[in-house]
Formats: sequence, structure tokens, C-alpha cells
Amino acid sequence: MIEKKKISNKKETAVLVGLITGNETEEQVNEYLDELAFLAMTAGVEAKRRFVQKMDHPHVRTFVGKGKLHEIRDYIEEHQISTVLFDDELSATQISNIEKVVKIKTLDRSDLILDIFARRAKTAQAKAQVELAQYQHIMPRLKGMWTHLERQKGGIGLRGPGETEIETDRRIVNKKITLLRKKLSTIDKQAATRRKNRGEFIRVALVGYTNVGKSTIMRRLSKSDVFAENKLFATLDTTTRKIVLEGTPFLMSDTVGFIRKLPHQLVESFKSTLDEVLESDILLHVVDLSHPAHEEQIAVVNQTLRELGAEDKPVIMVFNKLDAYKERAFDDLLEDSVKEDLLNKLFIKWEEKTDDNAVFISANTKENLKIFRDTLLAEVRRLYKIRYPYKTIYYY
Repeated sequence: MIEKKKISNKKETAVLVGLITGNETEEQVNEYLDELAFLAMTAGVEAKRRFVQKMDHPHVRTFVGKGKLHEIRDYIEEHQISTVLFDDELSATQISNIEKVVKIKTLDRSDLILDIFARRAKTAQAKAQVELAQYQHIMPRLKGMWTHLERQKGGIGLRGPGETEIETDRRIVNKKITLLRKKLSTIDKQAATRRKNRGEFIRVALVGYTNVGKSTIMRRLSKSDVFAENKLFATLDTTTRKIVLEGTPFLMSDTVGFIRKLPHQLVESFKSTLDEVLESDILLHVVDLSHPAHEEQIAVVNQTLRELGAEDKPVIMVFNKLDAYKERAFDDLLEDSVKEDLLNKLFIKWEEKTDDNAVFISANTKENLKIFRDTLLAEVRRLYKIRYPYKTIYYY
């Protein structure tokens, strides 16, 4: 039967592996590996080195070429590395073939993300959603994966449904998936009832890439102790608070962050959590302006919103971490007038792209926070007037 593996307390080390294929550039792949390293750090793993290879497409048996795989093996042996992390999805056959050469645990990006979700899950709903995603991830890998799992001794990628006995098979996994879906269906009905009981409030949802500062913004607006941490997926469960700005109440929800190459099992499993997005009246799309790939992150979030069917909702783009952007983009020798001119050009660019629905703030230093509050309040009041034209309680 399926059992949970014990987690090793020993500090894990890893090498990161990525491929440059198609239209990707070396710079892009290195940015992806930066994110993979951050994911590893969030899971308690230290990334020691990265290996990158340029190929037209991944090798069907070993993902990377034979020569590159042997280079990785040599480094692993010399530096006693415990884990190999690939930035793309691997098949069970690829994992098996790679492990025959490197002789250590081999995980892909989805394994790592699922592990972090397993660490972060606190409520019954989040735990059930993560477990469901793990079993769905295991399902296509059942063929030939048992000996692979027997060799693993714990650590990242093994929280939740680890396998220890060969008699565990597709029928048992399917049964477990069915039971988890029933459990989540019950939890979803309870959550839907709670949402209906919230009254006639305008609902605002914070969405965005992971680690862009959504929880910090939530804390600034609600003045409540919302958990925020400089790690990926700091929170999984949707947090909802009632906020009152200048006599106008509304509900604000902080949702799980999106990420590039998010395992589709997680998107499916967490759709009920993301019902807060679908039922919201306003989306606050939070962006880490200081991140070099923030435009790509915006595209990832927009694509996910399209998949959820929430692309037509009113959106305010909230470009956060303005302080970090200035620190990264501006040299100390640059004159203040030049800095101001460059910032104005940046603001104009995004105001034009968003039809003037953009604000630029630092939730950390509270810069422009009043402008943000005023912008949000104006939109909330506008929607109240549309929805309840004969009520005045929310407009004073």
C-alpha cells in the first residue's frame, strides 16, 4: 500500500539541469534555472551548480545527451551531490535511465513544486488538493516506477504518496484519487456556502506570480497579520479579509501564486481554491516590477486567468517592489532628474498598455500606497453604484 516517506533532516544539495531548445535563448534558460534554484531553496535544498545544453529537442531516453549526462555524473561523484533537478517534466523512463547513470535521486520541476505544496499545505482542503495532485502526477509514471521509488531514501519530492510496496498498482491509485475527489467535493460545497453567506459585498482578489508581494499588500490594506515570506508559494490557502476604506467595506482575497510550468495537476486540483478569482468583482494583478522577467510573469498569469475563464474581469495592475526596481535599475551616479525621467517613461509605457489601469507602489516602504488605495476605492465604489444603484451606504 502507499505510505508516506520519512523526510531526511540532512541538508540536501543539488545540481540543476536545463535545455536550450527552439526559440529559447541562453539568457532565458538561465532565468528559468534561477527560478528553479529559488524553488530548491524554498524546499530546503542548496543548488551547487547548473548544467545547460543546447539541443533541438530533449533526448527521448535521457533528456540530455550522453556526454552531458556523464559530465553531470562526474561532478556529482566528485562533490557528493544528493539530487539532480531538471527544469522540465521527465517521463518515468527518462528518470530511470538517468538514475542508472548518476546513481542519485532525480526529480523534475513538477516534483519540486509538488513537494513545496506538500510542505506548505495547512488546511484539510489544501492537503487533500496536494495529495490529489501527487497521485495524478504518479499515475502516468506507474509503469516501471516502483524500483525507482524503492531506491529513494527521503528528502524533497517524497512528501505525500511515496511508494514502498510493489503491489501498489493503478487500481489502488485510482481508488485513492476517487476518494480524494469526493472529499474535496464536500469541502468545496462547504466553501461555496460560506462564500454565499458573505452578503452583498464587492469582492476583490489578489492574483499574480508567486512571491510578488500579494500577502504584504493584503497586510497593508487589512492591517491584519497575514503570513508573508520571501519564498515561493508562502501561502496555499485563500485568505479573505473584510476591509473598510473611508467608510466603504469590501472583501479582499489573497490567492495562491502562479508560476511558469505549473503542473497541470495542481491547476486542476486548486481550481476550487481559485473560485475566489472567478467570483471576484475586481482583480488586483500584482507584479514584481524589480524582477528581470516580470513581463513574462505577467504573460504567465494572464494565460492562467484565461484558462480559469477570468480574463474579462476588471483588472488593476499593481506594479509592486518599486523600491527594489530603483535599486536594481539605477546607478548611484545617475542624476535625480534622469532617474525621474526614466521612471516617468516606465509609468507611461504601462499606463498605455493597461488603459491607465496601473499603479506603481512599494508595499514594503509604503511608497504610493495612498494612490493605490484611492484607485482601488474608486473602482470598488463604481461597482457598488452599478450593482446597487439605490443604496447609498457604501458611497459616503
